[in-house]
Amino acid sequence: MTSTSTPPGLARFNALDEDAALAALLETCSSTAWARRLLAARPYAAPEDLYAAGDAAMAELTAEDLQEAMAGHPPIGRPKPGDPTSAREQRGMAGASEELRAEMLELNLAYQEKFGHVFLICATGRTGEQMRDAVKERIGNSPEQEREIVRAELGRINRIRLARLVEED
Repeated sequence: MTSTSTPPGLARFNALDEDAALAALLETCSSTAWARRLLAARPYAAPEDLYAAGDAAMAELTAEDLQEAMAGHPPIGRPKPGDPTSAREQRGMAGASEELRAEMLELNLAYQEKFGHVFLICATGRTGEQMRDAVKERIGNSPEQEREIVRAELGRINRIRLARLVEED
């Protein structure tokens, strides 16, 4: 399906002043380099163009840029208080047992000790058990492997967040 007009949410994003657009992008991903790249490419004709720009910017982030992006994400099982995005994305942990929460906390700490950053996964649609299994599996990775997995997971999170940004009416 091809659309001849820009969807209302995307048109609104394109029309934001630079500071407001930058703030919206930094809410999506806390990497300044990523946000500035997407900002510089405005206006976007279609949501797919914005998503493609996000993917391209993610692919070019340095290790330092990735660290900055990860710093904006709370540990799995501990969404940012009062942050509906964080709570929605981590919904799979909401009903987790105390045992699973305690296990996730231990795994998060072990992961952070090894890699120097929070365990990052696109939690949307995943159960607490699936997230636990993923951290158990990934903790054995090398830092280089994990950096590329984190890049891919951030890309998935950013796409979901960009879609929410431009699909709101």
